Amino acid sequence: MARDNNYVLELIKQAGMVSPEQLESAQQFVDEFPSKISLVDALISKKVITEAEIVQLLAMEYGLEVVDLHNYVVPPEVVDALPGDLAVSYNVVPVAKHDDLLTVAMSDPAAMDVIDALRYRLGCDVEAVVATQDQIDQILDANYRTTASAMEGLLGQLGEEAGMMEKVDSIEADEMTDDDAPIIKLVSGLIIDAYRFGASDIHMEPMEKHYRVRYRIDGVLREVDAPPKFLQANLTSRLKIMARLDITEKRIPQDGRIKMSVGPKDIDLRVSSIPTTHGESIVMRILDKSSIQLDVPKLGFYADDMVLVNRILSMPDGIFLVTGPTGSGKTTSLYAFLNTINTVSRKIITVEDPVEYQLPGINQVQVDRYVNMTFAAALRAILRQAPNIVMIGEIRDVETAEIAINAALTGHLVFSTLHTNDAPGAITRLVDMGVKAFLVASAVRAIMAQRLLRRVCKHCAQDYVPNEVEKHLLGLSDEYVATHTFKKGKGCSSCGKTGYKGRIGIYEICMLDNDITELVYRNEPTQVIREAARRNGMHSLRDDALRKAEAGISTLEEVIRVTMMDED
Repeated sequence: MARDNNYVLELIKQAGMVSPEQLESAQQFVDEFPSKISLVDALISKKVITEAEIVQLLAMEYGLEVVDLHNYVVPPEVVDALPGDLAVSYNVVPVAKHDDLLTVAMSDPAAMDVIDALRYRLGCDVEAVVATQDQIDQILDANYRTTASAMEGLLGQLGEEAGMMEKVDSIEADEMTDDDAPIIKLVSGLIIDAYRFGASDIHMEPMEKHYRVRYRIDGVLREVDAPPKFLQANLTSRLKIMARLDITEKRIPQDGRIKMSVGPKDIDLRVSSIPTTHGESIVMRILDKSSIQLDVPKLGFYADDMVLVNRILSMPDGIFLVTGPTGSGKTTSLYAFLNTINTVSRKIITVEDPVEYQLPGINQVQVDRYVNMTFAAALRAILRQAPNIVMIGEIRDVETAEIAINAALTGHLVFSTLHTNDAPGAITRLVDMGVKAFLVASAVRAIMAQRLLRRVCKHCAQDYVPNEVEKHLLGLSDEYVATHTFKKGKGCSSCGKTGYKGRIGIYEICMLDNDITELVYRNEPTQVIREAARRNGMHSLRDDALRKAEAGISTLEEVIRVTMMDED
């Protein structure tokens, strides 16, 4: 909302803040400026007076308090109190809320009709404080302005006819310059929003009649406001140029990377493009090195499991397998383990596909099938480098498995991943690959299965009583429910109204002691090995998930979603 610059100028004169010479110089600046600006703007441009001083002057005139919102983080419950459309349209931001009184900051205290309108729209008392426009814009950008507003601006720049278009020719590489601000800003806005929301990847999918954009947040895909269908080709071309892909090739899959800055942080995006019936589908995996958790105790291990992990990490040789589906946090766990045992006295080499995060002090090798640099070929080579510890990104075939076992039997500690549903199932999987059972029994020391549970949002967590469906599916008795307190998030701006914010691991650690080793030698089925492991004290994924629900870290709803297929 624009302020009355003539009124502001009169206040400046009355306060004696400028001299006649300064006013004359500013007027000359206005006369020479190619675009029409006010005398007040000229005084600010010539640094005769600052925006902060004008705000202070206006606040004194109207008897309002001036607040400094630089780097101020608005509490989520306060953000919730003012809908985004009102904040943006009225150019105000909420700063505090006490009972039925909401305090909002504005840059123009003369617009008191805004406060009256907010009182009517919100149904509560509203008071005003004054802040600079720059500070208000910062809070609006951080809490309210999303890609929806970027799209609105884009469509405005394209003109009213844009809405009637069915197709727009894609922007060619040599045409995609800084002058193409609308598309560039929209693409950047989509990526920045995803990063701010804590998304792990961005899915941009062409449908028959619309263009769909989804963010994977805490392991669950969430649809967001998407650009119109007619911008599909433009967005695809822009992303392929950023990822250094061939924009003229639309018939085959392509992979690339994007590097960009979001505020003070540099992030990488791993980009995959694949042709579909209605255009090219693009998925971007967000790789933020600062977000990876390299502190083992913070991964979510309880004390009893932490004892087992420490015992495994202190072993001189053998194989330690981490199992679970894609996106269950296996790589993060392995990185945390390696970081813990990474000392000057140990040589650690990893073979990965791809190397997503670079770890200081560790030699990391990238698999490249185009030059026959497979896991097996890389593993043979690195064993000649005399490492103490080897990490294999994934055991995918019998050749890699046999080399890993030979490495373990010759004095190396080997970490790797395998795609199985539970820990004991990894043994059967190796045997099914073609590895002899006695070799598996001799080399494998421990197996850990894991999943990720969504955490209850701390800002909106509240007690709740499990319903009958949850009790039935989890086999919980009324006595059990009565003696435990469970938490659930009601949904707020901090968690995107989902009730969840962040994730924590659940674990199932199977140590191959003498009893289990004997069963492996005899090639017993997975269920027999699993029952023996449970008798020896192994907590199942369901057990660990329930412990975290009991502690209020997650919900029973999440326990069911994540572990239902892991129980008989």
